[in-house]
Amino acid sequence: MEFFGKTLSGPFTIPSGIVTTATPIIQYIFDHLPEVGVVTTKSIGLEPREGNREPVYSQYAPGCFVNAVGLTNPGAHQSLALLAALNIPKDRFLLTSIFGGSIEEFVTVAKILAPVSDGLELNLSCPHAKGYGMAMGQDPDLVRQITAAVKAVVDIPVIPKLTPNTPDIAKIAKAAIAGGADGLCAINTAGPGYTSSHGYPVLSNGTGGMSGKGVLPIGLQCVRDIAAVTDCPIIGCGGVSSAADVRAYFDAGAAVVGVGSSLTGLTTGEVSTYFKALSNDLDTDNNRAESHIRYDIDMNFHPVILVENKRICEDICILTFDRKINIQAGEFVFLWIPGVGEKPFSALTDDPFTLAVIDVGEFTHVLMDLPPGTEAYVRGPHGIPAAPPEDARIMAVAGGTGLAAVYQLARDFGNAEVFTGARSAERLYYLDECRQVAEVHVATDDGSAGYHGVVTELLRERLQVMSPQELKQLVFYNCGPQPMVHAAIAVQREFCGQEQIFSAIDYLTKCGVGICGACATPDGRRLCVDGPFLKAL
Repeated sequence: MEFFGKTLSGPFTIPSGIVTTATPIIQYIFDHLPEVGVVTTKSIGLEPREGNREPVYSQYAPGCFVNAVGLTNPGAHQSLALLAALNIPKDRFLLTSIFGGSIEEFVTVAKILAPVSDGLELNLSCPHAKGYGMAMGQDPDLVRQITAAVKAVVDIPVIPKLTPNTPDIAKIAKAAIAGGADGLCAINTAGPGYTSSHGYPVLSNGTGGMSGKGVLPIGLQCVRDIAAVTDCPIIGCGGVSSAADVRAYFDAGAAVVGVGSSLTGLTTGEVSTYFKALSNDLDTDNNRAESHIRYDIDMNFHPVILVENKRICEDICILTFDRKINIQAGEFVFLWIPGVGEKPFSALTDDPFTLAVIDVGEFTHVLMDLPPGTEAYVRGPHGIPAAPPEDARIMAVAGGTGLAAVYQLARDFGNAEVFTGARSAERLYYLDECRQVAEVHVATDDGSAGYHGVVTELLRERLQVMSPQELKQLVFYNCGPQPMVHAAIAVQREFCGQEQIFSAIDYLTKCGVGICGACATPDGRRLCVDGPFLKAL
């Protein structure tokens, strides 16, 4: 199909803010998903913006969500460098979404990012960021002015994204066209909406934009209303899950169709399979692709009560709760404290539920002094359970709280050796329990316990004395800070094949179900759904 001078490889996009939020993921989509002809970035502003604290994504019914990420982005200047490094195929279209708090900000961001973009999407519709998005997009005159101002400084297509939260979206569309818009996108999330759990608002923002199956009728009506007043290309999105939904958007007047919330919980491979099925359904007049969607995702919170907070050293503690949780080795859970936030953790043990915590930020700092009797909440498990071959010998390498991710591996699968490192002896924990289930090797930087040096050198010494047959039976599970994991992988590749190596790095994880893209790895995989233990590539 033709789209602003390009012959696209496919008729789909993934709406702004969903999955394609980091350049490694964008490049992966370009390289492996031809069905996605238009790749839309996360909305980018002039200055870096951290966005809202977690939770940022909540499910209120199967396939129905509210989100309030808060326009998280690295800022226009850093985004310029990141987007410039992309290799964009000739049959793809990079639609860069931008936002601003004023006409002048929109113009400045547009001038910065236009040189690395095929088109600009103007975010005039975000329903939960005060002073941005919808606050501007509900005023027809302001929409016209912003569109005209951006058009005056760039020579690429400009596509305002419109809000459904207006009594007359056709009026807003006509204002955008009057300002020179080349195309339009509809809709952004509806609402804002509210979800609660155990009497507390789930989203840290309180409310958020509504997406998923529940907004399909709204999106279709909005596209139909827009198509009635303009013949410019329309990107239609909101509530799409099946080929029937896609056809409905085409019938309403859309040229390109966005698929977003339906990707919740899908691994990178499953996203590819889903889009192939969706495209095949369109070609063969079928409606089977929806069977690939994960309507079984559980984002509910379950209460736990803290019974012990044991301080290991100044910035490490072990929290023990009052009950067992259902979690397999390799999976992770979120701990939520209403009013404070939520963060993901590997469970040190499942029965009783126990966490190892290092004080690295605002949330974990609160946990350091969390008093017994505190009621907290857990969601999950998330991620893919570890599945070593039956005859494998596990070699687990851990740093920091990485021991929590590998202890259960050694306990549940046996035939394991655990290598754990720390700066000093006082920072070591849970060693006696580990020694009951595995052969344990300890390294400290200062030599105060075990091997004097880094744990990866201790690992090399162990591998050097193993026979070729023993080395073939090894499966490595590395977990900890990025420098340690990379060093461990380098040592392991000296002796074994990369197919034997699985690693979990402490990347930022926000939604936990693959939507926000915060946990993107350099190769485009998402740690929360493709991992947390990822095979070395």
